[in-house]
Amino acid sequence: MKKVFIVLLCTFLCALSFAQAPILTPAAPDTPRINGPKIYGARPKADFLFRIPATGVRPMRFEAKGLPRGLKLDPDTGIISGRARKKGTYNVTLRATNSLGSYEREFRIVIGDKIALTPPMGWNSWNCWGNSVSQEKVMSSARAMLDKGLADYGWSYINIDDGWQGVRGGKYNAIQPNKKFPDMKGLADWLHSKGLKLGIYSGPWCGTYAGHIGSSSPTPDGHYPWVEEGIVDSVYKVDRSRMKRDSVWFFGDYSFARADALQWADWGVDYLKYDWNNNDPWWLKDMRAALLATGRDIVYSISNSSKVVLGPVLRDNAECWRTTGDIRDNWESIYKIGFGGQDRWAGFKAPGNWPDADMLVVGKVGWGPKTHWTGLTPDEQYTHITLWSILASPLLIGCDMAELDDFTLSLLCNSEVIDVNQDPLGAQGVRQYGDETYATYVKPLEDGSLAVAMFNLSDKPKKIGFIPHALGLIADQKIHDIWRQQDIGSVARKERWETEVAPHGVVFVRLSPGLTETKLRGFWR
Repeated sequence: MKKVFIVLLCTFLCALSFAQAPILTPAAPDTPRINGPKIYGARPKADFLFRIPATGVRPMRFEAKGLPRGLKLDPDTGIISGRARKKGTYNVTLRATNSLGSYEREFRIVIGDKIALTPPMGWNSWNCWGNSVSQEKVMSSARAMLDKGLADYGWSYINIDDGWQGVRGGKYNAIQPNKKFPDMKGLADWLHSKGLKLGIYSGPWCGTYAGHIGSSSPTPDGHYPWVEEGIVDSVYKVDRSRMKRDSVWFFGDYSFARADALQWADWGVDYLKYDWNNNDPWWLKDMRAALLATGRDIVYSISNSSKVVLGPVLRDNAECWRTTGDIRDNWESIYKIGFGGQDRWAGFKAPGNWPDADMLVVGKVGWGPKTHWTGLTPDEQYTHITLWSILASPLLIGCDMAELDDFTLSLLCNSEVIDVNQDPLGAQGVRQYGDETYATYVKPLEDGSLAVAMFNLSDKPKKIGFIPHALGLIADQKIHDIWRQQDIGSVARKERWETEVAPHGVVFVRLSPGLTETKLRGFWR
């Protein structure tokens, strides 16, 4: 009884905390505004899919001037599709118009060898439903991404994690879905019709972390002894009462990467999470070659806990790679993952290469059939989203999208926070100052401005600030609050500006003009 009371009390306090959570993000205007990435990469003759993310009242009409040959725009949906024929950089002008006005934005389409020129933004099933994921639940999250407006900010990937796999078969003797996913091709087609993309999961071991079959096999025909002997449940997951999951975590003599990649391409998969540890070059390159051979643009995301020694191999063979183990919805996990070692990856981050700090643990999470509100306080959630933004980490929502509340939506639908993450320069924000009580991160942006995030790591309010000159800026600066989307002041280049930051909280600002190219004269020390 005491345990039940504690659970109910914690639930009540958590609900109360969320009810009082300050929403800093202003509501989007009713007039059109184009959001999300300003650059997009695809390979020549590969299927192209980009949904122009725009807020504002509907109906809305879209235009795109300067598209490469082979691409076309649906003016009603804003979906650009087709196959670009030639390599090159195409400067496109996007326009969105509704009854209240119009909005234009420059957009670069780069047809070449690289994809994922900005960090992928989307949703992943694991931190919400774990192995209980199903096609119905995935569809629910996809509908929520559309209905709740996240797709209008650039969120586009709907990624199925571990739990979809059945046995091998079909045209390629590839992994087929279990009964929870009756129509994978139909799911992909529906997502694509809405401008969304499908992600899937596997690993090079014979068995995955959850105990489903992986992309290698101990036999040349792709059979697995524990499956043949019936040591699995109704969805072909290892029966843990009869066999340990880790007994299937080994590399098989036979790789089925090419078979699996061809099947995924036929379904229309756009993203692969490939999961094992320790990540190694041979198996990493094996799947990379298989994905490229399909001719389809499939973002290749390596998991988990990659080490810097593998950095050059990851940079040359993957678009994303997990730098950590699994995240959890508590301050200790956010602190360890976010502040405890991301800086070491800054030299490997660039457009098309994104070290990944793992999924976002805001909203209702759970890793199984039951979910609960995140254990992070509102201030800790602002820190979480801000840090992932300035790090230029992939942004993958991990909660039940259908149950998003207004506060969580405000965290995920701030166009200026997303702009920092999606900045075309592709730089990783790094720690400029700090100790055990605070950390100040800076990130140069393509237009010369500077994003500055001041994190309070302590349990008490703290004054944190900066001097532009000490940051390397040579001009006086305007200060813009990114979360509130408003100018809040200015500071001379040699003056100190500071603000009070809440415990475990953050103040996130943009300094402009930032780094200028003005010719200096006289004394400027």
